[in-house]
Amino acid sequence: MPVKIRLQRHGKKGKPYFWIIAADSRSKRDGKFLAKLGFYNPTTNPAQIDLDVDSTVKWLQNGAQPTDTARAILSYKGALMKNHLAGGVRKGALTEEQAEAKFNEWLESKKGSIDHKKATLSDAKDKAKAEKLAAEKAVSDKRAADAAAAAAPAEEVTEEAEAVETEATETPVTEAPAEETKEDEPSSAEATEGEGKEA
Repeated sequence: MPVKIRLQRHGKKGKPYFWIIAADSRSKRDGKFLAKLGFYNPTTNPAQIDLDVDSTVKWLQNGAQPTDTARAILSYKGALMKNHLAGGVRKGALTEEQAEAKFNEWLESKKGSIDHKKATLSDAKDKAKAEKLAAEKAVSDKRAADAAAAAAPAEEVTEEAEAVETEATETPVTEAPAEETKEDEPSSAEATEGEGKEA
């Protein structure tokens, strides 16, 4: 029976996560499997991978073939490295202690690179956040300056309008008595009519 180490999809639409499984190559993608070796969540950065390395090495030694994606994951977690070292122990090129020391050294270097990547991502995120805040502050300052500039001419206009209104209210007051005096005085036609009646 040809055994494959492959991914089995789980999760929901747009948010997948995968089980890493050993399964018969003829079974469906999400069908029966022989063993669950770990899981892989690609939605996080860096991707979250949990793998049982010893069990995976056992399946590799028994002839299981990983798919391309599974091979990349096994390489990233060190399962292929451990399988290679186990082959060297079987051939007598290495002792168990030497193989274990090499594998631990490889794990430490890998952990250092992962930590460096996390720190770089965190720094990039903080820098992007700071730039976004600076851009928002610049826009806010510009809006405040525009509002202040718009308010200053508006105050001048209101002062001019108040001055015009005071002039307008003062002018009719001085003209009103003149009009009243004209109304009080009889017109020439009325005067002649009045004289005619008296006569």
